[in-house]
Amino acid sequence: MATQQELSGFLAEIERRAYKQALFAVRDEHLALDVVQDSMTKLVEKYPGKPLEELPLLFQRILQNTIRDFYRRQKTRSLWTTLFSSFIPRNQEKENEDYDPLETLQLDGPSNFGDPHEQLEQSQLLNLLEKAIETLPARQRQAFLLRYWEEMDVAEAAAVMGCSEGSVKTHCSRATHRLAALLEKNGIEL
Repeated sequence: MATQQELSGFLAEIERRAYKQALFAVRDEHLALDVVQDSMTKLVEKYPGKPLEELPLLFQRILQNTIRDFYRRQKTRSLWTTLFSSFIPRNQEKENEDYDPLETLQLDGPSNFGDPHEQLEQSQLLNLLEKAIETLPARQRQAFLLRYWEEMDVAEAAAVMGCSEGSVKTHCSRATHRLAALLEKNGIEL
């Protein structure tokens, strides 16, 4: 059974990676924060007595289910929005949300050590890789992030995704080949 401090430490450790995972899935910073917060709340409320070793796998399952729930809600809202949009006059302009790039959350900035040229290259490569990951289909992205970002083995990733180990391997293989092709297209040789 995890103590309160161990649970807090686990949540602090997983927060950034979970945020990035949710951001890749929902593609909106504020919604990603909501998804992570909901997942963490569910873990704390429903599973306070679980051992520390079980928390990573359990949290990933909760996070993936929360992302799925988000998409289900969006689908329902989209249907109602579409139905009600027929009552809005066509000549009325829609309000545009302002996007301020300075308000974005910088998670993994360059380190304070080393050659500035290397830092710039690494920063550009990470940015390119993140954009490439965003283009992956949802299941491929999920399998890739669980296997290589969260460093889960095939069995753990299959349990989180609710599919067979063979499916995880297939999704990971397709994701890595697609990412390699996208990176190669941008002049990065692997």
